[in-house]
Amino acid sequence: MPPRPIPSLRALCALLLAAGGALAAPSALHPAVACHDSATGWDMACVRAAYAGEPANWPQPQGVDDGNWAEMAPIDSLPPPAVDPAQAALGERLFFDPRLSRSDLIACASCHRPTHGFADTQALSAGHEGRLGSRNTPTVLGVGHASSLFWDGRAASLEEQAAGPIAHPDEMAMALDELPAKLAAIDGYPGAFTRAFGAAGEDGAAITLERITAALAAYQRTLLPPQTRFDRFLAGERAALDERELLGLHLFRTKGRCMSCHHGALLTDHDFHNLGLTWYGRQYEDLGRYMVSGDPADVGRFRTPTLRQVGNTGPWMHNGRFASLRGVLNMYNAGMPRPQPGNAGQAADPLFPQTSTRLQRLELDADELDAVHAFLLAL
Repeated sequence: MPPRPIPSLRALCALLLAAGGALAAPSALHPAVACHDSATGWDMACVRAAYAGEPANWPQPQGVDDGNWAEMAPIDSLPPPAVDPAQAALGERLFFDPRLSRSDLIACASCHRPTHGFADTQALSAGHEGRLGSRNTPTVLGVGHASSLFWDGRAASLEEQAAGPIAHPDEMAMALDELPAKLAAIDGYPGAFTRAFGAAGEDGAAITLERITAALAAYQRTLLPPQTRFDRFLAGERAALDERELLGLHLFRTKGRCMSCHHGALLTDHDFHNLGLTWYGRQYEDLGRYMVSGDPADVGRFRTPTLRQVGNTGPWMHNGRFASLRGVLNMYNAGMPRPQPGNAGQAADPLFPQTSTRLQRLELDADELDAVHAFLLAL
């Protein structure tokens, strides 16, 4: 007897629709071009049917490492932060207080703006005496679930991270050894620290640098991205995304290969990758994680940011050079830059950057790019 033919995905989608969504199209039979016809374009009834079931039955992501990725999930699937409410409340007060800076003009919230996804509206933030930093201010939404902090991962904890901007001469420029006494002289802070952390420590001080950074870290751990229509879609409300956004989701998972780095509830792998934006040998050269690790393999690698609230956190990339999210998509669609050595010296330089092999030309057309863009704005 000849083998029984495997039904096409269109046939499976038709069966699913006829069954009222009771069946799920098997991801194993769902290639990147499924539900698409070169003559008629995308069959959105087919696409919607493919996403009618649980995420585990959605089309298999393309470009992911086997066993090294996490399925998309709602924000409320993340474990709640284990923080002391009094410490978090104190941390919130500190986060918005410009008196943590040397000039009394710059707070953490000056660059991490709540109305802008806790990122900055500028490519590079202006700090002490108007000095510009060298990297874009990333969002702090979801940082309580990050395994390392800053674009180059140089901080292993939020407590360690909190002290960095306070002391940096181009940011808040505050001497860390002077900050506790400065806050102790401000009405309300000594009592607030005592209520949050208990009686003074062995040194007799209610306010210490350790307590300041602990409070800031506690508050930041509470900063989760807000729930969106995408979360409702993940939870089963299949009408929460319109057809263009749904097609964007499908392309994000398949032809766009976006889940090779952006997956899980926060849509990040918390890893480091070289996107070809090192600016090697030029004015804005930034060698990324190499400056922390000293490993030439880390040249040009930067931490994968969360895509939650990505439509609200531009300008984008580690240097903020991209003012348009659609422009970012155009670059990914082209495979991102791949710098080539211009001479023998560059060819022999172990620090010549190598763009990640995960990146490749995607061949998304203009309508498909519009769909991915619309999906990103729904996050």
